Amino acid sequence: RLQLVESGGGSVQAGGSLNLSCVASGDLFSTYSMGWFRQSPGREREGVAVIDADGHSTYADSAKDRFSISRDNDKNVVFLQMNNLKPDDSAMYFCADGPFYSTYEDVRDFNDWGQGTQVTVSS
Repeated sequence: RLQLVESGGGSVQAGGSLNLSCVASGDLFSTYSMGWFRQSPGREREGVAVIDADGHSTYADSAKDRFSISRDNDKNVVFLQMNNLKPDDSAMYFCADGPFYSTYEDVRDFNDWGQGTQVTVSS
């Protein structure tokens, strides 16, 4: 299993950018899909972007063309570069690991979760 720690959240104005990081400790990082998910008050946790163990990425429609997920298997880190942020992107962002081949829609298949990092976007 992996232990996950997110960082990089903060408060930005609409149109700004943030780069989230998630550092994993544990074995076999490269064999997991790694994903970013978000949850805001009163809403269910939703997938934002996932990069599977083969390096293939999938994105929620809300994230396409603005967000980019990447991973560094040598350093056990997964990133989420977020550009052109909107107030609707405000949420707690979580990193999680899942089965080898996963997509952003497979929220329930993800096992280990970090504590989250808060993103707040003001208009």
